[in-house]
Amino acid sequence: MLRNKAFNKKNAKGKVVKVVQEHYLRDDIYCSIAGCPTCPSSQLARLSSLVGKASPCPELTNEPHYLIPDTNVVVNQLDLLEQLDNIIILSTVHQESRNLSANAAGKIKSWVSDPLKHIASFSNEHHRETHVEREFNETPNDRNDRAIRIAAKWYVDHMAATPGTTVVMLTDDADNRRKAKEMGLLAFSAKEYVKHLEDQPNLIDLVADRINHREKEQIQYEEHLSQMAMTSGLNGGRLLQGTLNISQHNYLEGTIFTQIDDKDVEIVILGRKHLNRAIHGDRICVELLPKEEWGSEPEVVVLTEEDEAQLASGGKGGKENSRPQGKVVGVIKRNWRPYCGFIDKATVQGEFESVGASRLVLFFPLDSRVPKIRMRTSQAGKLLSQRILVMADQWPVDSMYPMGHFVRALGEAGDKDTETEVLLLEHDVPHHAFSPQVLSSLPSEGDAWVVRDEHLHGREDFRGLDICSIDPPGCTDIDDALHARPLPNGNFELGVHIADVTHFVKPGTAMDREAASRCTSVYLVNRRIDMLPELLGTNLCSLRSGVDRLAFSCIWEMTPDAQLVSTRFTKSVIRSKASLTYEAAQKRLDDASLDDPITQGIRLLDRFACVLRGRRMEAGALTLASPEVRFTLEFDSDDPVDVEMKALHSTNALVEEFMLFANISVATFIYESFPACALLRSHPPPSPANLESLNRSLSRLGVQLEYGSSKELADSLDRIEFPGDPYLNKLVRMMTTRCMMQAAYFSSGTEPYERFHHYGLAAPIYTHFTSPIRRYADVIVHRLLHSAIDPGFPIDPALLNRTGMELQCKTLNHRHHMAQLAARSSVELFTHLVFKERVEYEDAYVVRVLKNAFIALVPKYGLESIIHLVPHPQDIEDSGEGLSPPVYTFNENDNSLIFPANGKDLVVSMFMKIQVRMSIRHRLKGGGEGGLRQNLETKLVCPVIPNLSVPPASPTRPLPDDSSSSEVTTKFRKLDVDP
Repeated sequence: MLRNKAFNKKNAKGKVVKVVQEHYLRDDIYCSIAGCPTCPSSQLARLSSLVGKASPCPELTNEPHYLIPDTNVVVNQLDLLEQLDNIIILSTVHQESRNLSANAAGKIKSWVSDPLKHIASFSNEHHRETHVEREFNETPNDRNDRAIRIAAKWYVDHMAATPGTTVVMLTDDADNRRKAKEMGLLAFSAKEYVKHLEDQPNLIDLVADRINHREKEQIQYEEHLSQMAMTSGLNGGRLLQGTLNISQHNYLEGTIFTQIDDKDVEIVILGRKHLNRAIHGDRICVELLPKEEWGSEPEVVVLTEEDEAQLASGGKGGKENSRPQGKVVGVIKRNWRPYCGFIDKATVQGEFESVGASRLVLFFPLDSRVPKIRMRTSQAGKLLSQRILVMADQWPVDSMYPMGHFVRALGEAGDKDTETEVLLLEHDVPHHAFSPQVLSSLPSEGDAWVVRDEHLHGREDFRGLDICSIDPPGCTDIDDALHARPLPNGNFELGVHIADVTHFVKPGTAMDREAASRCTSVYLVNRRIDMLPELLGTNLCSLRSGVDRLAFSCIWEMTPDAQLVSTRFTKSVIRSKASLTYEAAQKRLDDASLDDPITQGIRLLDRFACVLRGRRMEAGALTLASPEVRFTLEFDSDDPVDVEMKALHSTNALVEEFMLFANISVATFIYESFPACALLRSHPPPSPANLESLNRSLSRLGVQLEYGSSKELADSLDRIEFPGDPYLNKLVRMMTTRCMMQAAYFSSGTEPYERFHHYGLAAPIYTHFTSPIRRYADVIVHRLLHSAIDPGFPIDPALLNRTGMELQCKTLNHRHHMAQLAARSSVELFTHLVFKERVEYEDAYVVRVLKNAFIALVPKYGLESIIHLVPHPQDIEDSGEGLSPPVYTFNENDNSLIFPANGKDLVVSMFMKIQVRMSIRHRLKGGGEGGLRQNLETKLVCPVIPNLSVPPASPTRPLPDDSSSSEVTTKFRKLDVDP
């Protein structure tokens, strides 16, 4: 049946045209219920048969039933629905959900496509008996509610042929429930339904519900503007928009980057009232404050409400260097997600009530940028010692905190596996097991797969070459291998061979979609989260020695003085002769007695790498630095027993140099072949303001950076030298690294050529080609390169879709950044475990000075910690020493902190060398018995001043074991800058 609908609409030129929409209705859309006598037996049944089964909630209905949720329930009760079964998702609900919540739409899609879940979709909008037309004066929302009721009634009538089953409609809209009951339907709110589930009493905690909160201190925020008012203000230029970024150290300081008069501007938002219920990551609408209210105070540390009471949020006065300040007047789009954290013990008072009695508690997110969340739970006593997942639902204008609901428990706080799960969730790292659909894309032979003759078509056979790989110890996903050999004409051939992942991962398959979602492998201290299934990543694609493997090769011919003669790319088959670690390859380089073909090849590679590196440095490439550590783990338990800085060898630089050279070569070639859709990677120049701030700190050391170009910056870094303190040289490079912008993937058709430049490498064009096992960007580049060298190989249509590629690049950049942060968080976690039974005194350097704190880096462990100058009340109670906050002054002119001590001033400034005491401390704030929150506590013991003219330390408060030292407590924090 065909329905036509005609209406008038203005086209792009403003002319009114008649538009006719066709809507097809059908009779052959089936119910998806197993054993249905009416629908054909050949129909794939997604819903299990309930005939003869007991009802899970007899107080509401004695009949087994299927659930039909309305849009409101689907959008707001996702966590609850995920725990239920035999759900019918109507097409009306799916369409509305797409408009309201991308997360809800994505969940529905995954549920319906998962063969293990009994959740079916029903196209009621295209079924002749359930389609409804919008009535005169009926709102779209009322029409959709009516369509849902009509579809539910159809199911009730349809199942009349199968006595003993019925349908329950779930809706949190009271009017919708009333109308459904008038039609004779069973209709309940989500809370009402779950409360009567006899077999799952704890599901009540998952219900997102409006909580009647009672606050000790009432607060009244400003009402948010309507969407219409925000749109009008943004179009008129009165309001600004941007994504809210909350400071790592002060949850009451946020910023957005926006444009004013076509210039990029950072707007600062300070304090609860001005933040106005916006949460980190929200897309917000901001109104600028009058200029006389702008401030220029430096960043402060506000970790608790006690800090908030002691410190003003920001300065006022309209100074010349004031930063623009604003206030939130509306939220354009919420970016709320499930948050990991723990229940505040202080809100769980008295003896725990019986199971089922719910109470209001406060939840502390582990992400310091997110406010506490008020939630109701019937499991307070059980959950107190655990890490839990909580979702924010709403934030009323008269509530100090947002309201939310419990999602699930993650495990005992402090447990290594639990904390690892937490850091993966907090950094949005997909770590679920690969689905059966993904695994079905693997070769059917499994481990027995081998390179056969049919695989050699179109490939060069390099199995006779002396190829080897050089990787970190324990590496099993070997992406790359190299070779070098002299040619008869006196030149040399050098080759980089990369795993041919695209032979196994075909476009559009379930495995390809999963890899495109994960984007990267994530390397933790004791665990690797693979982008591809293990069979590929550590076996069939891994370029292990002694076995034939398919590869994509980049081959150069060079003169003896490393002048490039030619470059070519080819699919190949190789057999690596050796899988070496960096240390083993270094020993071959250093041992003059070795002269085997592999060693000769490594020496040739090293010789050419030195020349290539010298040219990069001459062009202005930067040699930067970041702290890297390695752990010694117990064999059985993976518990860390020691931590130390990683040792780097010249073979690290050898491999790096050829990978960079291959990436630049491939980038040039694919851009020439596909100028509109080449996947590239750019690195913009650093902000001059960041480097100027660093220069002010370096001036105390008598040195300065020049940064008119990357060449000037590289040369000035090379000139900086501190003979008495070699680590200080590295520290300057590390701090320069933190002034850099993030490198990013992009499609060449979306940016002008002048923005292709990679600042850090001093390369005009760059991409990622060398790690397809662990990076999806490299998989895309392999496909482009294959199409470029083989006219018979068609380009993947998805790579020509500009919108799709922009979205894929956005995902690539997000996942890549989150993987870096997750890896660092894993290092922090294991550092905590190393110090569980340890107290150590170590040298450290001040790497950042804030208004009421400073951050110290301990070189031995690559560890950073905040030295917090405002003690927490619990610290005072724990010590029993009756502390009062230390007296200190912040010097705004040179960004230093001054402590009066015994008639002298102790000045703490950037790059100052100090000594710290490190140990693990248990804080009661984080949970009940067995769930104490562990923090690495760093205490300032004394300054060490071999190269700085700073007065020696004097005690502000004696330690019990050392009367000549001073201390200020801190708790360990995450790195806040990405090198």
